[in-house]
This record gives sequence, C-alpha cells and structure tokens, in this order.
Amino acid sequence: MNGGPVGILNVLKPPGPTSHDVVARLRRLLGERRIGHGGTLDPGASGVLPILVGRATKLMPFLLDHVKEYRAEITFGIATDTQDASGNTVSVNTGFSIKPTAFADVLFTFIGEIEQIPPMASAVHRGGKRLYELARAGEIVEREPRRVRIHEIHVRAIWPDGNLVAGSRALIDVRCSRGTYIRTLCNDIGERLGCGAHMSFLVRRAVGPLTLEGSTTLEELEEAVRSGTWQELLLPPGAALSHLPSVEVDGIDAERLRRGQAVPVPGVEGSIRLVNVVEAGNTTVCVGRIELVQGRCIVKPVRVL
Repeated sequence: MNGGPVGILNVLKPPGPTSHDVVARLRRLLGERRIGHGGTLDPGASGVLPILVGRATKLMPFLLDHVKEYRAEITFGIATDTQDASGNTVSVNTGFSIKPTAFADVLFTFIGEIEQIPPMASAVHRGGKRLYELARAGEIVEREPRRVRIHEIHVRAIWPDGNLVAGSRALIDVRCSRGTYIRTLCNDIGERLGCGAHMSFLVRRAVGPLTLEGSTTLEELEEAVRSGTWQELLLPPGAALSHLPSVEVDGIDAERLRRGQAVPVPGVEGSIRLVNVVEAGNTTVCVGRIELVQGRCIVKPVRVL
C-alpha cells in the first residue's frame, strides 16, 4: 500500500484565486503531488473547497455528488454579461416595484429539477477550450441546457425593506445538486421577475458534511505546516462518502476487495447500489457495488482506496 498522507482538507477559499490556484499552492506548501479539489468555486466566490490528498483523490467523483449549500446576494435592476458583479452591464431597469410576496412566489418556481444554460463565464469545455476562455476572446457559442436540482431556497434578508426596486438586494440560501450555477439562478430569477438581476456575492457554506464552520483558511494551514501539525487537519477519506450506506467487512475480505475481488456480504439486502465498504475502525476500503448473484448478496469493488 502506498504511503504518504491520505484524507480530505476542508479549505476556506478566499475571493480571488481560482480553485486550481489553490490546488497548485497546496501542492507546493504540502510537498504533495496527488492533490485535487472536489468542486470548482468561481474566482470571485469564497467558501468550502474540499481538497483531496493522496489516495483520497480516487474518491473525487463521489465527493462531487454531494449536495451543495450556498449563500448568495442578488442585486436587482442590473444584468451583466457574466451574470455576476465582475461583468459588464448589459441592461439597467429602474421602472419596477415588486412585492416581496411576488419575489417569494417566483423563487418557488425554481424548486425541483430545472434546466440551466451554462454561462459563458463558466469552466465548461467546448472544442478543447473552456467557455470563459472563449468569452475573453469575445466569442459567444451555443450551449446545451443542463438539468440540475434545487432542493431549497430561503430568503434571509432584503435591503432596503419593502418592495424590490432598482438597486435592491436580497440574500438567499440555496441547497442544490452538483452542476448548479448560482450566478445563472440569480440571473434567471431576475428575468422571471421581469426586472433583471445579477449575483453580487457568493459563499459556499457546505459540500455534503463539510461546512463553513469547520473549514480552515490558507493562512491557518500554512501555520499548521510550519508547526508540523497539518496532517491533524485531514478528515478521513470516508468523509467523501457520507451520502452512501456503509457495509463492514473483516480484514480478510478487505484484502480481497483491495485485490479487486468480490466478496459475500451476509445480512445485506436490496438491489444494486453503491456502498462505502469499511473494515474495523471504520476505515474505508473501497466504494463497492452491491449485487445479487445466485440468491446471495455480494459486493464488487468499484474504486479501491
């Protein structure tokens, strides 16, 4: 088994650097090459950025599937070409007054599965380039809509009190699936209200079990490296799999799974599904798939840690 640190760092990304910038900085800081992030944050956004270290990078696809939580500020009456405050103004509307109840009614229409068109400022690939690279070159291309799910939207505050008018701002909390563009959600809310809007602030508050309250700043991580204690900040790899049910195996079956072999799992029932396979001490062995073969349940390794 390969040595070296293995786990997940819950990093608080500041506004400014890209998610890749943070990964590059941590590779230099920690002296580790196998580092990746579990979900892109826009350069201007801050908040939870999961960083996978060592063999934990194998679990990246499963971490990306976690529900995300954001707090965003919407500014009404101004739409931009990037759908956030960094872009150029494309429209200004001063002739509206919208009741908060009407705003709440529109928010309700976004709950559930919706379609979003990725913004040109996004990192989606098209023809070997990212959309934001094409946008910087002044090129606008057609984008296919994507289906995402909005689980919850809650209004935290509206400034100033009263009806929404030009320059009004609203603070909302959003729980959503992977792939959701909050800037596009804010833009689409403004379009549906008929007044135009853009996202003027964004912080990611949670990625699955990783929360803003439990995150570590880059400065705190640097201090931990200097004091030789940074590995104490590592969460176990299983933190990426908290959305999956757990199945426990003994040491012999754990080794079989690590060699790519399927093993029986007595007492486990159900149809085909993914599970977090652990051995004594709750150590993750692999992500496995439960299957029914000749009347008995087995688990096949899908991604061995």
